[in-house]
Amino acid sequence: MGFVKTKFRIYNPAQREKFAEIEGIVDTGTIYTIINKNILESIELKPVEKRKFRAFGGKIEREIGIAEIELMGRKGGITIIFGDDKDPAILGVTALEALGLEVDPIKNTLKEATLLML
Repeated sequence: MGFVKTKFRIYNPAQREKFAEIEGIVDTGTIYTIINKNILESIELKPVEKRKFRAFGGKIEREIGIAEIELMGRKGGITIIFGDDKDPAILGVTALEALGLEVDPIKNTLKEATLLML
């Protein structure tokens, strides 16, 4: 299976007129979405706390915030990691879940997920 790339928007939920257009890689093995902190600061998104993560063969600490995402005509709230300059833009699995989407491994695209309520 190859990489699935997609374009999406990240909004500052407190000021919805402030948003950024992002192209990133979908990674179902990554929990949160990662976006360069300079992009998030440009839309005045503020971090809410720091969390520790396992990455790059060790442990790192990154700020996280709450953003709104828009993709394929769907919108949802997500936790987002303020990435460093070297961190790629990654759309994590919680964003897919918030939007009711999943990866189609045959077509290497995103598709509507079958959602379970209970």
